[in-house]
Amino acid sequence: MTRHVTDSGMRSPDVRASNGARVLFLCSPRTPGADTAVHLLLLRSLGARRIPIHVAVPLASATEPSVTYDRIRDMEGVTVRPTDFGPSLFGRSTRQKLGSMFELVPAVASLLGLAAYIRRHRIQILHSTDRPRDAVTCAALASLTGAKSVIHVHVKYDDWMSAGVRWALGRADALIGVSRFVADSLVSGGFEPRRVFPVLNAIEPEKWDFEQPRAPGRATLGLALETPLIVSVARLFAWKGHAELIRAVAIVKETCPDVRLAIVGGDYPEGSGVSAGLAALARELGVADNVLLTGHRTDIASLLAASDVFALASFEEPFGLVFAEAMAMKRPVVALATGGTPEVVEHGKSGLLSPPGDVQALAANLRQLLLDPSLRARFGEYGRQRVEARFTPARLAGDIEDIYATLLR
Repeated sequence: MTRHVTDSGMRSPDVRASNGARVLFLCSPRTPGADTAVHLLLLRSLGARRIPIHVAVPLASATEPSVTYDRIRDMEGVTVRPTDFGPSLFGRSTRQKLGSMFELVPAVASLLGLAAYIRRHRIQILHSTDRPRDAVTCAALASLTGAKSVIHVHVKYDDWMSAGVRWALGRADALIGVSRFVADSLVSGGFEPRRVFPVLNAIEPEKWDFEQPRAPGRATLGLALETPLIVSVARLFAWKGHAELIRAVAIVKETCPDVRLAIVGGDYPEGSGVSAGLAALARELGVADNVLLTGHRTDIASLLAASDVFALASFEEPFGLVFAEAMAMKRPVVALATGGTPEVVEHGKSGLLSPPGDVQALAANLRQLLLDPSLRARFGEYGRQRVEARFTPARLAGDIEDIYATLLR
């Protein structure tokens, strides 16, 4: 049962883990993104391994519910410490940031209280994502308390990262990359290799029911069972490669005139007009009837079950949780041989990968899978087996626990 404590104090859970680690996670977003979702999965898994886990997380505000808190509060073996992280400054102008200074006063008081909490509960390891508020808070609290700091990096390291994040990464005791690709980018960025650890992400395979029928998802798209269907799921922005997929479908249409590409996801950022641009491109290439822009959807498993092929032509994808999800649904994957993607999708075994920028090769891979049901089935079986063997919460928690043990030694 989750403990919910305040600065008034409560007895810390008994030290039960074999390595004696006492860990505090920092989760500032009230609405979890993909990175926070991985950490919530990790929290549950570490709690199940009887490692004493604390989590600093904001409660609901007057204007925003705290989905993150709602998902954590009932986790077994997890103690929640409500925390005010202050406002997110992402996307704000300098004037807006200066105007937000008064909002930081209660946050500073809350974080100083969190430092006292860390010392009182003898917490040894602080673990955060690379989000600016989390990473900076993690490094600052480690300096105040003497705890070890671990920053989990979910994107390729580069100079575009804020000065605060770069400062925090430089002070961290351990940097975890969600793929070898991300880890290598940290080393290339000048961070000591001994502090950098690649740990692949995970999903919960049992939550992806590959035996569910194809018809319901196709019905929501208005498609017959025999229509060749490619599904792509991702937020809509340039690096996700939706434009390249549309160009590839225009080529595939020459041999598969009934092919449909369902692009699932909303504009990022909201109101950016990416979907309108993709629709215009589809009209220009004569495939407007072949491309379905569904917007944001929550029935992803149903849409994957409805598909013949999953495709995402994203450039330098750090990991690609959606690839693992498609593989768990026994769907072959078409993607690019770039970023962390080859660490998830094995070319010729669970999918087909093509070089970035080669739309002809991308189209050839789509066409090959659409025309070969036996190949799709073979790739699908292998993909599910790979997920069950390699991308599980137990493996993720074990890898992280090993890093904690290394730090404590």
